[in-house]
Amino acid sequence: MKAVVIRRYGTVEVLQYETVDRPTIKPDQILVKIYASSVNPIDWKTRKGMLQFLSGNRFPMILGFDLAGEVVEVGAKVTQFQPGDSIYGSTSFPGGAYAEFAAIPEKLAAPKPTNLNYEQAAVVPLAALTALQALRDQGNIQSGQTVLVNGAAGGVGIFAVQIAKALGAVVTGVSSTKNLDFVKSLGADRVIDYTQQDFTQEATRYDIIFDVVAKRSPSEVRRVLQPNGIYITTLPSPESLIQSVLTALFPGQKVKFILEKPNTQDLVYLKELIEAGKIHPVIDRTFPLAELAAAHAYSESERAAGKIAIAVASEQ
Repeated sequence: MKAVVIRRYGTVEVLQYETVDRPTIKPDQILVKIYASSVNPIDWKTRKGMLQFLSGNRFPMILGFDLAGEVVEVGAKVTQFQPGDSIYGSTSFPGGAYAEFAAIPEKLAAPKPTNLNYEQAAVVPLAALTALQALRDQGNIQSGQTVLVNGAAGGVGIFAVQIAKALGAVVTGVSSTKNLDFVKSLGADRVIDYTQQDFTQEATRYDIIFDVVAKRSPSEVRRVLQPNGIYITTLPSPESLIQSVLTALFPGQKVKFILEKPNTQDLVYLKELIEAGKIHPVIDRTFPLAELAAAHAYSESERAAGKIAIAVASEQ
């Protein structure tokens, strides 16, 4: 099968498109013919060696977490799927979706939303699960609350805005000038241009601040959080780690960070929201698998509005 492989950490030049053996499945896994994948920051951060403490030096390595495709083989212990099923889901760390086939645990997949094609479905899992679990599980979001999403035009941000709205919140999205209308189109009640305004210096207070881009610190946002407000970040800093422990011990404002946990139940929940028209993926650009290096470079530029899809194979 064709796949993009790395044999060392480094720049986009380490991504090599080549032929490798098709993976074999374990009893609790399904073999998926991948039609599409996507790019998330964790992919290129792993490629650059920024997560080497987790990924080690297990080369050759195939990256990529998100996938959508067709089940072609199931393990002996698999009960939810059978060959021919259309699914979407995630691989285990450090990846494996930048390939024509992947063996993934049954518990990391769900039926593909019926109103999405494979490329649309493939950009959903990691980003949307991050947004859902941050707002629902870490933020305990309630209808009528005020939520600010910092980085509202990015991969996680687009889903955070839509999920917060679907759960009844009043949403403010922070983005650059060129993406203000885009963020409004996602359903944001209010938008802030960070090049013109600093939301931490305004009078408005929020029940939840979700810092998708991890650009503001807990001390910076404290004054614009409600007395019992929650600040959630995607990338814990030394300050936020310390504050997450300290604020857990006392009443008042909380500091939390989100570590996405892929699972079938949440993927099914997202599928239901998507099929009900309450949330939808937005693809900024699609690259073929052979041009993954260009896709990584584009993601690293932080210019994408929405998600970056990877076309792996054509649907038969």
